[in-house]
Amino acid sequence: MPIEKTDTLVVGGGQAGVAMSEHLSNQGVEHLVLERARIAERWRTWRWDSLVANGPAWHDRFPGLEFGGIDPGAFPAKEQVADYFVDYARKINAPIRCGVEVLKVQKNAGGAGFRVETSQGGIEALRIVAATGPFQKPVIPAIAPENAGLMQLHSIDYRNPDQLPEGAVLVVGAGSSGVQIADELQRAGRQVYLSVGPHDRPPRAYRGRDFVWWLGVLGLWDVAAPAPGTEHVTIAVSGAYGGQTIDFRRLAAEGMTLVGRTRSFEGNVVRFAPGLADNIAHGDANYLSVLDQADAYIARNGLDLPPEPEARDFAPDPDCVTTPLQELDMNKAGIRTIIWATGFALDFKWLQVDAFDAEGKPQHQRGVSSEPGVYFLGLPWLSRRGSSFIWGVWHDAKHLADHIAIQRSYLAHHLAVQNALDLPDPK
Repeated sequence: MPIEKTDTLVVGGGQAGVAMSEHLSNQGVEHLVLERARIAERWRTWRWDSLVANGPAWHDRFPGLEFGGIDPGAFPAKEQVADYFVDYARKINAPIRCGVEVLKVQKNAGGAGFRVETSQGGIEALRIVAATGPFQKPVIPAIAPENAGLMQLHSIDYRNPDQLPEGAVLVVGAGSSGVQIADELQRAGRQVYLSVGPHDRPPRAYRGRDFVWWLGVLGLWDVAAPAPGTEHVTIAVSGAYGGQTIDFRRLAAEGMTLVGRTRSFEGNVVRFAPGLADNIAHGDANYLSVLDQADAYIARNGLDLPPEPEARDFAPDPDCVTTPLQELDMNKAGIRTIIWATGFALDFKWLQVDAFDAEGKPQHQRGVSSEPGVYFLGLPWLSRRGSSFIWGVWHDAKHLADHIAIQRSYLAHHLAVQNALDLPDPK
C-alpha cells in the first residue's frame, strides 16, 4: 500500500492549525491538518467551566468571520470559542483529520522532506508546521508538597468550586487563570489564599475603550520582544463577569488573603517569598503606564473620549500586603486544596529534528525554524506580543504560508531549469 504524501503537514487543529490551513489554501499549497482530538479541543476540556475569552468578540477573532449570536463587546464563553473554530474550519473547507495523533517526525534519510508516524499510519511531507500552541505540558513546581490529605491540581484540571473538597484553597499564581479561579472560588464562599508574584495588570477598559483597543492604537501588540527582565511576567486580565480590571486590593477587601510568591513547603507549613508589596506596586506601575500612554494618545489626536480621573484612585493597601504572611500552617488555615496556576512548558518530543537549542527551545525567526522545512506557529512572542492570541496567530500564519510559497517558487524554478537542460537539442 503506497504511503500517503502531502506537501505540508500541519500538526494541531486549534486556532493555529485552522489559521495555517486558510493561508496555505490561499497560496494553493496542498496540505493536511492532523488533530489528535477535536478541533479546538483544549478550549473545551483544558479550561474551567465558566471561562470566557480575555478579549471581546469584535477583537479576538479571525478577519473572515464574526462571532454569531453575541454582542461584539461581550466576551465569548469557551464553548462559543471552540464552536467558532469549528465553523471557521468548515467555512474554509480546511482538510482537517481529527482523531489522529502525530507520534514522531523525522527527516527522510537521503531525501527531501520528512517521515511522519501517526496513530493511523505513516505520512511523508515536504514541510511540517508545528501548530500545537503554547499550552502543551502543565507545570507544577517541584516544591509541591507530598500530602495525601491535600487535593492538588493544575489549573487545566479545575472545573468549578463544587469539584473541590470543603475547606480553604491556596491558588498559586496570579496571572489571568489564577486570579480568575481565585475570584470564582471566593464568590462561591470559599476562603482563598492567592499567591501573587510579579505581574502586569492592564486596565480592562479606560475612557470608554477596551484595553485591547489601547494596545492596538499604541502599537503595543506589535512589540517584537518583551522588555529585559519581563520575559516570564504574567498578565492579570479578565473578561469574566462582563469584563473587569483585576484589582488585588478589591479582592483582599472582599475577604481574599494575598500572600507572596510560594517558595517552599515543609510538612503542613507553606512559606512565602518576601516582596508581595513590590509585586503589587509593579502591577500598579504597569497599569498606570497604560493610562499615561492612553491620555497622551487622546491629547495628541484630539479624540473626544470622556476623562476618567477615578481610574487612578487606589484603595489603601490591605493588612495582608502591609504585614504579609511569611508562612502559613495549612492545617490551621483549613486549606484542603492547592490549585497550581503555574503555566505550561513546551513539549516537542515528537518533533525529532534539528530545530531546538540545548535547552529544548525552538530555534526560529518569526516561526521559520533552523531546520529547513520546519515551522512553528502559535507560540508566545513568535513575531510580536500578540502572537499567541487569536488574531495574532492568524497574521503569523500568513507570514509562514507566504514563506512556504516563496520556497516552492524557488524549487519550481530549479525544476524548470533542470527540465530545460535535459531537453534534446532541437534540430
